[in-house]
Amino acid sequence: MSARRERLAAISLAAALLAALLPEVALALAGQVTHVSGAVIARGPTGQTRILSLRSEVNEGDLIVTSENTYVRIKFTDGGDVVLRPNTQLKIDTYSYQESTPSGDGLAMSLLKGGLRSVTGLLGRRNPGAYKLNTATATVGIRGTHFGALVCNNDCAGVLAPGGRPPANGLHVDVSDGVIVVTTRAGSTEFRIGDFGFVPSQNAMPVLVPQNQGTRVNVPQQMVTRSEQSVQGGGVGRAQDNECTIR
Repeated sequence: MSARRERLAAISLAAALLAALLPEVALALAGQVTHVSGAVIARGPTGQTRILSLRSEVNEGDLIVTSENTYVRIKFTDGGDVVLRPNTQLKIDTYSYQESTPSGDGLAMSLLKGGLRSVTGLLGRRNPGAYKLNTATATVGIRGTHFGALVCNNDCAGVLAPGGRPPANGLHVDVSDGVIVVTTRAGSTEFRIGDFGFVPSQNAMPVLVPQNQGTRVNVPQQMVTRSEQSVQGGGVGRAQDNECTIR
């Protein structure tokens, strides 16, 4: 009986070790931190938390969390980029990119809180249907795009909209290049270069906002490269871009 218990214990231990290892093996490298200011953490699918710094790797399944007064720029392996604002939570739900196999492309992220600016890379340009940004109120699809998104839920007091007041609760978007399609339960609206949009709830139609009333997601100039400033396509944070820790 003792030998049987020992075998069962050994099997249980082996299964536990295998279960702990499998999630790590399955994770795909999504990108790398190229610019950072302040404290940023990543929480993996297993719940393990790590501090992100310059050149830290970011994986599929990570939840990226920025603290107050913190910005971070992540360069994806396809050349795309995302810059997160302070007090932001972004989950990289799925990421799949191989330069030689476009059919396997896939990038889905969830903006749970806060705001970001995103410039799509090769994945989004050659297979725009494979890119998706989910929020509590709407889903954003792209067509080779540079855009901003901000989620407000009584937590945007530090963001000033035109008129000097905080933005209304809901999803705010702005487009600097390309086209985005914002979809809710009520339907879809297309936004083009120079457009601002707003979605108050998942049951409301996304609406076009006049430019003098729109909320733009701003990021520090240090995190904006020439490719983003000129908005000529391509990603922010190419290999020749300088990496830096912003203080």
